[in-house]
Amino acid sequence: MNLPYFIARRYLFSRRKQHVINLISGIAATGILIGTFALVVVLSVFNGFDGLIKSYFSQLDPDLRIIPREGKFFDPGLLTAPILDKIPGIAGYSAVMEGNALLAYEERQFIATMKGVDDRFHEITGIDSLIIDGQFMPGGSGECFAVPGQGVAAYLGISLGFTSPVSFYVPSGGHSASFAPGKALKFGSCYPSGVFALLEEVDASTVFVPLAFARELFEAEGKVSALEVKVNPEFPVRKVRKTILEKAGDHFLVQTKYQQHDALYKTMKMEKWATYLILAFILIIASFNILGSLTMLIIDKKEDIMILRSMGAPEEMVRKIFLLEGWLISLAGTAAGLLLGVLVCLVQIRWGIVPLPGEGSFVISAYPVEIQISDLLFISGVVLSIGFLAAWYPVRHIGGRELRFNPAPKKND
Repeated sequence: MNLPYFIARRYLFSRRKQHVINLISGIAATGILIGTFALVVVLSVFNGFDGLIKSYFSQLDPDLRIIPREGKFFDPGLLTAPILDKIPGIAGYSAVMEGNALLAYEERQFIATMKGVDDRFHEITGIDSLIIDGQFMPGGSGECFAVPGQGVAAYLGISLGFTSPVSFYVPSGGHSASFAPGKALKFGSCYPSGVFALLEEVDASTVFVPLAFARELFEAEGKVSALEVKVNPEFPVRKVRKTILEKAGDHFLVQTKYQQHDALYKTMKMEKWATYLILAFILIIASFNILGSLTMLIIDKKEDIMILRSMGAPEEMVRKIFLLEGWLISLAGTAAGLLLGVLVCLVQIRWGIVPLPGEGSFVISAYPVEIQISDLLFISGVVLSIGFLAAWYPVRHIGGRELRFNPAPKKND
């Protein structure tokens, strides 16, 4: 039998008498329970939002995006035939041209990102699944068609039932606005054929047009601003990216889905761990209750300590009893907090009992939650470490005098 553990457990769960020490121990365990519960729930909600945003962006973002390291446009022939066509992991690619344009529809105007795409764009991305009205650029009619985001269409009042075209204006490359205002802008128009919806920040700023139309407006015939690549699922994306970089040299950047929104994902990660540090600090404060509980317990059990020492128990064994007592308090609070946190997260995943504020303003109606085992292990390790340190301090320092045993001197016969 593990004697230190047996005695520590008896001190923790003894029902013989209830006093302030039991109350303080209960408060300490409850504080750790609440802190652990909050960590599990908050981090799971951050994981939910992170997964939600990644899942939505992945419908429109390619597996890899190749852009020039310098300048806006480049000749796609430098990469397609000599490099991309020879890499077995590439399932396809699409040429795009992207830039800002002033949109005018009837009496309304709006500045948006105009993205020119070729006929293979719908094969590389999931744009077809995002169309909520109309269709994505029907070909073969000889007309120019545009597909604005839901936010752009709402602001301009675009309706597919009307026959008015959307006008696009971009700065002309070779004329000065001050001396030739009539030639300062390039102009073109396209008829709306559909409307897509993804996320508000994309819907309110993007409109798709044919690649040839964008090239004409930007005066970049034969050029593109990016090549969007679809990777065969059987091949690792990182390996294909590394191969492209090795063969393309230092003139191009190859971005994964994560790197295409690097600032957004880094911000979300910083918010997640900043919140974690704040809650961990609250846990540290709550763990001071363990320190107070053990200090009072050591004083209260002074007679027990003397009995154990007189029976030959070494000092380290007595210290271990109270160290285990503090760690049992921490372990009980951690286990209960993890269990309660996971249970609440599972209920939210199943039934969505906590709705998002502002009904109809988001793509989902309730807070998204995703439980990650790595987070649970990390939370457990940190909380138990805090509990161990909180228990170690009073045993190591405050209880030093009480742990000493000085046997009474023998009398001379």
